[in-house]
Order: sequence, then structure tokens, then C-alpha cells
Amino acid sequence: MGPTAAPAGAQGQQASAWPTILMFGAIIVVMWLFMIRPQRKQQKELQNFRNALKKGDKVVTVGGIYGEIVEVNEKTVLIKVDGDVKLRVDKQGLVKDYSETNQQ
Repeated sequence: MGPTAAPAGAQGQQASAWPTILMFGAIIVVMWLFMIRPQRKQQKELQNFRNALKKGDKVVTVGGIYGEIVEVNEKTVLIKVDGDVKLRVDKQGLVKDYSETNQQ
């Protein structure tokens, strides 16, 4: 061994930073593809559903109450639940549309 020999670990430490950075970047991309992107798509579809509500639509609330829309306002809807029972609920409380074709 002469004076020109470098320590064995010096070169290995400098090169190991890039694979770690690339690994974290890949993890972030995978999280975005499988978690964030589908959630945004679902939120957009739900918002479009709420904006397209009209009289006569059959809906389900977050609490599991089934009803038919009688009146639509800017932020609320009036739903007929049973007989003469009507409830005014916020549009944000409606989660899905159910019709005769969607019932099981």
C-alpha cells in the first residue's frame, strides 16, 4: 500500500446518495398514482353528481337515509322519505344515486 490508496469507504458513501433519492422519488410517484389520483377523481365525480341533482332523483344520504328529491336549492335539497315525511339536507350529505336499475 502506498500513499495514493484512498480509504475503501470514501467513494462508496458519495455514490449511495443517488439511489436513496431515486427510491424516495419512486415511492412518492407510486403513492400519487395509487392513492392521491384516484381519490381526486372520486371527489370530482361526487361533486359532479351533487351539481347535477334534479327533482325526482332518488338518493342516499351519508346517514343511510333513502329518499326522492322534491326540491333543489343552491346548497340544500328537500327529500321525500316516506309518505308526507320530508327532510331538508345539505348537498354535501348526499353520497349516491339509486334508481330502479341500481337496486339489488
